[in-house]
Amino acid sequence: MQRFGVIGGRLVSGHGSLFQRAPLVSHCLLVETISGLVLVDTGLGLQDIEHPRRRLGSGFVFLAQPHLDPDETAVRQIERLGFSRNDVRHIIVTHLDLDHAGGLSDFPAARVHLLEEEYAAAMTPTSFTARYRYRTCQWQHEPSWVRYQVQGERWFGFECVRQMEGLPPEILLVPLKGHTHGHTGVAVNTKNSWLLHAGDAYYYRGEIAPNKPCCPLGLALVQRLGAVDNWMRRGNQERLRQLVREHNQQVRIFSAHDPLEFEDFLR
Repeated sequence: MQRFGVIGGRLVSGHGSLFQRAPLVSHCLLVETISGLVLVDTGLGLQDIEHPRRRLGSGFVFLAQPHLDPDETAVRQIERLGFSRNDVRHIIVTHLDLDHAGGLSDFPAARVHLLEEEYAAAMTPTSFTARYRYRTCQWQHEPSWVRYQVQGERWFGFECVRQMEGLPPEILLVPLKGHTHGHTGVAVNTKNSWLLHAGDAYYYRGEIAPNKPCCPLGLALVQRLGAVDNWMRRGNQERLRQLVREHNQQVRIFSAHDPLEFEDFLR
């Protein structure tokens, strides 16, 4: 987990002062498989921490105020578990936004799985928003990309869910496009249920409340402005709410940035 202090106060967190920084997190998921360790998203990496303005941009550093602590990086946390960076054989990125892909360079030997549309958008960023969110320096080490088209089987009402090369069938890509062109969730089958890392399909736990969804105004605005297809983004949020309504005992959903959701998930 990495910590941020985002500008916007109560408009972002839903409580406190308008003038204080709102706490957000960015967290990844580590899965131990017979194919080695699989990391879902990387968060910021060691080079981002060392050279934040060059790697992340001054605008992001000011707005998000990331805690520049190398101990919060995925590679350092994995090492504290007794593994090495080379034990991470596969990385699945929900998307290539700078706060999700910065640690790719900390795992140069890993294969990086993602949707083809996300790869294409990140490799040729043309708009101001794309150049802000995609930092090409984060993959200058030329990762071993494994790209997928949107196709596959049905999964709890979602279409085109698919397995990935070299990974067990218990790990699936679940396309959740809208935030970016190739944004995807990642589902992991545990012994008793599924975990669904929904990435940035939503930012606030109240957005997937099955009956009365809600979101602080600031976060709602950030999501609306950052979405490449807001209609599709909202549609996928509704599908996640339906998943909660109909299958909450079988699938547990979590997003990348909500700190209270993260704390509840650890209990």
